[in-house]
Amino acid sequence: MEFFDSLTDDHVAFISKQPLFFVATAAPDARVNLSPKGMDCFRVLSPTEVGYLDVGGSGNETHAHLAADGRITIMMCAFDGRPLILRLYGRGRSVLPQDPQWDELAAHFTILSGTRQIFLIDVTSIQTSCGWGVPLMTFDRGRETLSKYHAQHDPEQRLATIANRTKSIDGLPVRVQTNIPQPAR
Repeated sequence: MEFFDSLTDDHVAFISKQPLFFVATAAPDARVNLSPKGMDCFRVLSPTEVGYLDVGGSGNETHAHLAADGRITIMMCAFDGRPLILRLYGRGRSVLPQDPQWDELAAHFTILSGTRQIFLIDVTSIQTSCGWGVPLMTFDRGRETLSKYHAQHDPEQRLATIANRTKSIDGLPVRVQTNIPQPAR
């Protein structure tokens, strides 16, 4: 196990090859949230800042936890090649399409149908470990189900539906998106 204060070129190269990452957050008196993410939505913005594009799905717990507490951990594992686990510890926040920083930040991503927000993370510590217990697996392809779902539904109707979803499953406040970013064509 080794700790770093900032991302190295080797870390960035490893991150760029990962089709899957895991996000963990927690807030006082709330469940721990752990979510798998894919869809080529993770970006390294600097040696101490990363972000990922969030597409609407089953809930918005990460947003609620970051607003309440700010702590976040990202984990990536090598499922092929040399074994490695990489954890990014930090403080995060949500940037919504209506926020002043949106346009500048969104330029780093391919905006997808159903894009809800971008999570911006100030990385305070990086940890690598052996990954010897992680199984070898082969990546086939990403699922298209969520993208297809959002592409066939009216974005304005989606905004109307989520307008009242202002609480997490544990009752924490959630700030909702009020406009639709345009997907890449």
